[in-house]
Formats: sequence, structure tokens, C-alpha cells
Amino acid sequence: MGEPLPAVRLGTRVGRAVVLTTVLGSGMAMLDSTVVNVALPHIGRDLHASLAVLQWTVNAYMLTLAGLILLGGALGDRFGRRRVFVVGVVWFALASLLCGVAPDAGVLIAARALQGIGGALLTPGSLALIQAVFREEDRAAAVGAWSGLGGVAAAVGPFVGGWLVDGPGWRWVFLINLPVAAVCVPVALRYVPETRSPGARGRFDVLGAALGALALAGVTYALIAAPEKGASVQVVVPAVAGLLLGVAFVYVESRRADPMLPPAIFSVRMFSAVNGVTVFVYAAFSGFFFLAVLQLQVVAGWSALEAGTALLPTTVLMLLLSARSGKLAQDIGPRIPLTVGPLLCAAGMLLMTRAGAGAVYWRDVLPALVVLGLGMVVLVAPLTSTVLASVDVGRAGLASGINNAAARAAGLIAVAALPLAAGMGADTYRDPVAFSGAFDTAMVLCAGSLALGAVLAWVTVRKPEPVAPCHPECAYHCGVVSPPLDPGDV
Repeated sequence: MGEPLPAVRLGTRVGRAVVLTTVLGSGMAMLDSTVVNVALPHIGRDLHASLAVLQWTVNAYMLTLAGLILLGGALGDRFGRRRVFVVGVVWFALASLLCGVAPDAGVLIAARALQGIGGALLTPGSLALIQAVFREEDRAAAVGAWSGLGGVAAAVGPFVGGWLVDGPGWRWVFLINLPVAAVCVPVALRYVPETRSPGARGRFDVLGAALGALALAGVTYALIAAPEKGASVQVVVPAVAGLLLGVAFVYVESRRADPMLPPAIFSVRMFSAVNGVTVFVYAAFSGFFFLAVLQLQVVAGWSALEAGTALLPTTVLMLLLSARSGKLAQDIGPRIPLTVGPLLCAAGMLLMTRAGAGAVYWRDVLPALVVLGLGMVVLVAPLTSTVLASVDVGRAGLASGINNAAARAAGLIAVAALPLAAGMGADTYRDPVAFSGAFDTAMVLCAGSLALGAVLAWVTVRKPEPVAPCHPECAYHCGVVSPPLDPGDV
């Protein structure tokens, strides 16, 4: 049946160490995902990079993370959650070092892809460690502490990123991960108990993970290359290859006895519907956060610190109000929050078109971010809870992992496709007038994606019926879930 279950109390030295370890690990990945966007204009200038390079700086990380996150969770269940988590932290730190010393754009992009592999190993493990290590009475409080401290990391991320970029330089956005890892790893090895899932068995779906990642890579490459190369062989071949690999991925997953992405889970109507909503809304979120900091620096003329700090209201609102939003969704059902939330976010993105040359923060930017933040408050917590409630508890970890992967894959495609759809060329981000017009178009497209998500939610989402555990032991290994989606991680 596996190892005896740990029963750690939150107030003990070991309990505090587990929370510290998981916060440092997940916070490192979260901080990195929020600060890199702030650094993009400086990276472009320093490396003489085109817009495509900036897109790949973001997408190389999301590509490997989205493609491997489900495999990373399975590795932790099988070989030990602490072990895989520590490997992920070390891997992430070494890749961050390579990012920080990258001499050119090619090395930076390759290092970002390696960072994504580390993220895929450590991200599923952070909350899984808490769920597996703490006794049942302390889990809720431990998750609350992890979530609250993680929210603080997300909140300070843009500020820290802007300060580093304007101060010692953009390379320190990556190098700051090294001291965090230097604290995290020894604490984890000394204090955190090792746990495994007694139910983890079967072969790892390495082929499925590889096909999924390569399919995303082909389509992403084609979308990013299209503005410069047009409908050329260099664009058409990767696009077709990506689509064919996607078909092969679906075929392999439908035939394997132990697939990474079991097709049967999508037979649950509510699960499929909410993941469809996830794709529409997280595509818009990723497009917005990628372009907004460029708009504020390139067009409005703000510093990296000013642009990063400007985005704080969205994170602060989520930190303060998300718990209440989740409780409200429990009371009234998810349909209204998942409809109203995207529409509020769409309104906020349309208001952001006022943030042009000469923009005044309190008049042109703050109202947009407050409306966007309120929309995210209404939307994000109910979205995650509905995904988990739509399946039996025995598949909660799988459901959460799939939803995380869907959000990241949607963001990956959006960052690749949105500049193309908005008419941005390779050097558009260097021209304030051209970028401003394209940004307005992009915000309309993002608002449209959110509106489609709202319509889908209204038509398909209903209050999930309670489901029973798959067997009596589910309170342990079936209750291990991946971290809830966070907008700073898109």
C-alpha cells in the first residue's frame, strides 16, 4: 500500500519548513513569470532583437512548461514529491543562471526553454507536498498560508522586476532566482518528508508529452515567423507539421493504456466546458500582459519600474477578494461568475486603449486595471474550483493539471498569434505610433476572446453535482492537486 502517511502539524518546525520551501519554490517560478515581461523592451534593445525574439523569450518557457507539466506531476507521484521538486528547483536555478549570462538571443531563448522544464518539475510539486505532508486538520491552513505568501510574491513581482531592470539591469531578473534556490534546496532536504503516491503505477507517457510539446512548437513557430516570412515554406511546413503532430498526439493518447491526457475525462461535459472557457480567457490574459508593459514603456514612455508597478492593482485585488469570490460562487453556482467575470475583463482591456502617448496613470490606466482586476476576482477562483468539482476526487489532480496545461497552451498560442493578428511587424515595438495602433487592435481581439468565453460559460456551465471519491483511500493520494491557476503565471 506504500509508505505510512506523514502527519505533520503546521505549527512545528517541520511544518513551517514545508510551507517555506513550497513558497520559495513556487514563488521563484511565479516571480519569474511576472517580471520577465517588464524586462522585454530592455532585452530587445540590449540584444538588438526583433519582436519575434521577445515573443520567443516568453514562449520558449511556456512551451516546455505546458508540454511537460502533467509529466512532472506524475514523476513526483512515482519517484517522490520532494525529490522531483528539489530537482526542479535546481534545474530552474541553473537555467536562470544561463539566462542571466546569455550572450545573445539564441542562448537566452534556449535557456528559457530549459527554465520551463524546471518549472514543469517544481510547479506541480509545491502544493502536492503540502497536501501529502500535513495532517488533514492542518491542510486548509497550510494551503492558505502557501496561497497568501505566494500572492505576496506575485504582487511584488512587477515592482521588483521594474526596479531590477532600471537598476542593475535585466539580467538580474533571472539571477535573483539563484539566492532563492540556495535557501530553498537545503531547507527542503533537511526538513521536508519524502512522500509518494501508493496508486502511482504504469509507464510514463513520454511519447505523448513529446508529441504535445512538438505540436505546440510547430504551430507557435509558424505564427511567430509569419509576419516576417509570409506564407513561405519556412512558415507552412512547421504549421502543417505542428497540426499533424497534434493529430498524432490525440491518436496516441486514445490508444495508450495509461495516457498522460486520458481522453475519457473530456466525456465529462462540465469539465470540457470549463476548459473551453479557460482557453478563451487565458489566451486574452496572456496577450494582455505581454503587450501592456510594452505599451506603457514604448508608447507612454514610462520606465520599467513605473510600467511594472502600474499593473499592481490587478494582483492586489485578487489577493484581497479571491476568497470571497470563491465563497460566492459556491453559494450561487459558477455560471454567473464565469459569465460576468470575462465580460468585466473585456471591458477593462477596452479601457486600456486609453493608455497611449501622454497617458496619465490615475485617469487612463488605473480605471482599466481596476475593472480588469475585478473581473479576474470574479472569474479565476470559481474557474479553478469548478474544474475540480466537475470530476470525482480521484481525478482532481489530473483535472487541475490539465486545466493548468490548457491555460498555458492558450497563452502560448496567444502570444504567438496576437501580434500577427494585430498587424505587428518585426520592429513595430520600436515605433511608438505603429505599436499604439496595433495595441488598440490587440485589445479589441482580447476583449472578443473574453466575450466568447463568457458566451460559452453562459450556454454550457451549470452547478456541478457532488461526486463521491473513487475509493476509500482517496483522502490521501487522490487529494493531491496541482496549484490553482494564477494570472501572474500566464
